Amino acid sequence: MAPRMMLVLWGVLAAASSTVVAGWSAGTATFYGGSDGSGTMGGACGYGNLYSAGYGVNNAALSQTLFNDGASCGQCYLITCDASRAGGQYCKPGGASVTVTATNLCPPNYALPSGGWCGPGRPHFDMSQPAWENIGVVRGGIVPVLYQQVRCSRSGGVRFNVAGSSYFLLVSIQNMGGSGSVAAAWVKGTSTAWIQMSRNWGANWQALSGLTNQALSFAVTSTGGQYIQFLNVAPAWWQFGQTYSTNQQFYY
Repeated sequence: MAPRMMLVLWGVLAAASSTVVAGWSAGTATFYGGSDGSGTMGGACGYGNLYSAGYGVNNAALSQTLFNDGASCGQCYLITCDASRAGGQYCKPGGASVTVTATNLCPPNYALPSGGWCGPGRPHFDMSQPAWENIGVVRGGIVPVLYQQVRCSRSGGVRFNVAGSSYFLLVSIQNMGGSGSVAAAWVKGTSTAWIQMSRNWGANWQALSGLTNQALSFAVTSTGGQYIQFLNVAPAWWQFGQTYSTNQQFYY
C-alpha cells in the first residue's frame, strides 16, 4: 500500500473507536515458528517446504473461521496493525503492513475460554514471526489488526506436486497467483478424457484413477473465476513425489 494511503487509513482510525474503513475487516494476530520462520514449514494446506512451493516466510495459519476447511489455502491477505484498539500499543510505529499467504490452520484450543484466539467465529492470523515483526513488537505477543484479501503475485508459473498410488492421484497445486486458491481442478492422461478432481485436504486435490505411464495435463479454475489448461505438465515417466512446474500463471 502506498504511504499516502496508509496515512489516510490511520487518520480515519485515529478518529474512530471501531473499524469503519471500507474494504477492511477487524481481527487479531499472533506469531509462531521461530525467528527464522522455519517452524511454519508444512502445515494443513499440504504445501510442504514453503520455499520450494513458492511461498517463503511471509505466511500465516488462519483461524477456523478464515481457513474455510482448506478452501482459503494459498490466498493472500494484506494485514496492518490497528493502533486504535486495545493492544494497539504493541503496533510498530508508522502503520506498517505486510502481505501473507494462507498456508496452515490455527485450530481452536478448547483448554482456553471459547477456544482461544483461533476459536470459532474469531478472525485470527497466527503469522510467521518474521512476517509478524513487520507490524508488531515481539514483547506484545498479540496485536489487533485490519486485514483484507488481496491479489497474489507469484514468481514463475503454477506448480503441481504429484503423490498417491497406482490407483489414486493426489496433487498439491502450488504457487498460484491471482486469487491464490483453487475452486475446481481436473486431470487428463494421454489416454483419458478430462477427469474431475475433488479436494482431499488443504490444497491437495484427488482423482480416483490410475494414470501411471501417461503424460498428465491439468485444468484449474481459481476462486477468482479464471480457468487455465496446463497441457502436458508431467511426461509419461513422471514419478510420485515430484513437482512439475509450468510457465502459466493466474491473474485473478
